[in-house]
Amino acid sequence: MKINEIVRLLEAEVVAGETKLNMDVLSACGSDMMSDVLAFVKEQAVLLTGLVNSQVVRTCHMMDIKCIVFVRGKKPSEDIINLAKDNGMVIMFTKCRMYSACGILYSNGLRGGDDYE
Repeated sequence: MKINEIVRLLEAEVVAGETKLNMDVLSACGSDMMSDVLAFVKEQAVLLTGLVNSQVVRTCHMMDIKCIVFVRGKKPSEDIINLAKDNGMVIMFTKCRMYSACGILYSNGLRGGDDYE
């Protein structure tokens, strides 16, 4: 799925990585626990989270996650946005709750890591 499709489906606002919206992501993960994200690991993935701090960006950079969607209307700070830009990531936020956002993406064909194989 293209990142611009995620933006459309979740009615999200992009705050970093606007030039990378044509990139493909192959899987998704929804979590507020970065230890779960570390265990998840799939390249070209998108993370949906309600945790808004710089550790999210650092974890995603380590795991080669290309896109972060902050749910529940949580907006990242300028520090987080700048860190994401420095690491070439797409950052967006949506008013959707995590469960709904994951369901929308899943029902439109974006699967989790276990479903990807």
